[in-house]
Formats: sequence, structure tokens, C-alpha cells
Amino acid sequence: MKWILGLLCLIFLIIFHEFGHFIAAKLFGVKVESFSVGFGPVLLHKTFRGTDYRISLFPLGGYCGMKGEKDFQKAIDENLNQIEAEPDSLYGVNPVKRALIGFAGPFFNFLFAVIAFSVISGIGYTYYTYSNKISIATEIYPELHSAAAEAGIKSGDRIISINGNKTEYFSDLISQVASRPDEDLQIQVDRDGSILTFTVHSDLDKKTGSGKIGVVADSSDVIAVDTPRFGFFGALGDGSKKAFEAVGMTLKSLKILFMGVEVKNAVSGPARVTDMLGSTIKEGFAEGAKIGIISTLSLLAIISISLFIMNLLPIPVLDGGLILIALIEFISRHKIKPKIQYYIQAAGIAFIIFIFLVGLTGDISYFTSKK
Repeated sequence: MKWILGLLCLIFLIIFHEFGHFIAAKLFGVKVESFSVGFGPVLLHKTFRGTDYRISLFPLGGYCGMKGEKDFQKAIDENLNQIEAEPDSLYGVNPVKRALIGFAGPFFNFLFAVIAFSVISGIGYTYYTYSNKISIATEIYPELHSAAAEAGIKSGDRIISINGNKTEYFSDLISQVASRPDEDLQIQVDRDGSILTFTVHSDLDKKTGSGKIGVVADSSDVIAVDTPRFGFFGALGDGSKKAFEAVGMTLKSLKILFMGVEVKNAVSGPARVTDMLGSTIKEGFAEGAKIGIISTLSLLAIISISLFIMNLLPIPVLDGGLILIALIEFISRHKIKPKIQYYIQAAGIAFIIFIFLVGLTGDISYFTSKK
């Protein structure tokens, strides 16, 4: 059951992405020939205002079929110097409009994250964490390394800020350190009423890509924290803020991939993402409707932000590639030859296959290790 739930959520995010392309294409005068939920043979369809709306056999996402998408392949096959396109087709409109059509899909992923975070901010919730009082990890787990201890921090200290950001709870401490691996951190502690400052160089956990300083929470000090419950506009503002913060965190995660982490653990394939989604939904709703909604929306928002960023990478076959080529044509006032686009696209496909294989390898390793 969890696999079905996870798959349905992924399909929703993909369809929402394609709906962004659909809206933008209609807005900028590109004819949308088809809009399908699913791929493969068409099971049901209905034509309305020139668009064939479909439900197809394989429910693995969907697509928005725009007029002229095949003009590029036609230009390659016929060895043309430029793509011949009609005015109401994808390659026939102004390059800026084409770039905006390409951007609309990822933007809808970002928009969904804003909506999801806003709903969470409007609902409010309670979570349990520990205080900012810490113990040195090596005193409990001697095999570990503690950068905090080496810098002079001691068990019983309260970490009150990291790089100027307040850490009222241990969960704040984790979020500040995890996103800053292999960095010098300015850590302020309260030691029996005295405020002391230490420079701690965080370690990089190569399995997870997160930062660590070798401290653990004082587990005897459990705290229930109630998040603020905002009104409509307050929730929208807080949701937008969280969405932008998630973009920043995801971009940092991409940077960390090049710092020597175990990529097969850091990059999740579709199977692992589906498993995580399904498990989150099942376990969340087992705790109650409110927890289920919040946990599901949180994970969907994070995945949606990842889709937003990944699709904007300037790689052909992704939306970012379409946007890049359109903007180059707009700035240079010249159309890029189909042959050049073809070679660039081949490199892009090779990169996507590489990422897919890394994700697949990671998925296999993840599921076999669980047995």
C-alpha cells in the first residue's frame, strides 16, 4: 500500500509540473495538442478547445504535448540549418516566451512547495526535541571524533548560537551544523552563566553529506515545542520564506556532492523516493490526520524543491536546457543550428543516464541493506 501512496504523490508532483508548462503555453500562444495523465497507450481521451486530454496506460507521471516539439528532430533528419516552425508552435514563438514556457514547469514545483509550507504554517504543530544543553559524543561513543571537544567545548555547556544564529533547542543546533560540513563555525556557549565563543571546524559525514561537530543532546531534557499558527497572509509569508530556505539548502546539498561524499547514498533514485513517501504517509497518518498531513506535505515540498532545481540545471533535455538555448538565441539574435543543439543534447542525455544509474545503484544498495 505504501508503494501505491508514494507513487501517487510522485505522479501528482510531475502532473503539477506539466500543468505549469500547459498554462504558460496557452498564455503565450503555443498550441497544446495533448495533455496526458500517464504515458503509453491512451485509455480515455476528450478533445476540448483544441487540446486532447488523455488518461494513458502507464501511470508514471504525464506530459504536455505542444505543437512543434518534433520540429527539432525533423530539422536534424533533414539536415536543415534552422528549425522551421509555425507561429503557434514551440519553436515558432519568441525565444523569451519559449524560455518562460520552459521555466513554468519548475516554477509550479516551487509554487507547490510554497503552498505546502503555507498550509503547514497555517495548521501549526507540536514537535519534541531536547534543550541546547550538550554532552561530548566521545564520552559516550569513544570511537567517534569530536571537533567541539578539540575546540574546548565541554559536556554541560549550552550552545546558544552558531554563526550568529540562535540555537534555542537541539533541533536548531542540528540544522545549523548539518548544513555546514567542513566549515569553521563560530559557536557561542553558556557555561554556568559565562558566555564563551569557540571556533569549531565541522566534520563531513561522507555517508550522508551532513556536517557534524561531535556532540549529543542531553536526553533527560525533553521539550515540547509548539510552532506558531499563522493566519492566511502570515502563513503565505512564512511558507514562501521556508520555500526559499529549502532552495538554499538544496543548492548547498548539490555543492556537498562534490566534496567527496558517497554519491550512491546521497542521490536517491525513484524507488527510494517512492518508498520514503509511502512510509511517511503511512506512518504519519497512523499517528493521526494532522501529523499525516504535515509530514506528507513537508516531504512533498522538499521533493518539489528538488525537482524545481534539477529541472533548471542548464542541461539539454531538461527545462533548463530549453531555457538556456532560448536565452542565447534572444541575446545573440541568431538561431542555434539544430546540429549544434543535437550534440549538446546528446551530452545532456549522457549526464541524465549517469545520474539515473547512480540513483539506481543507490536504491539497490539501500534496499539490500534493509534485508
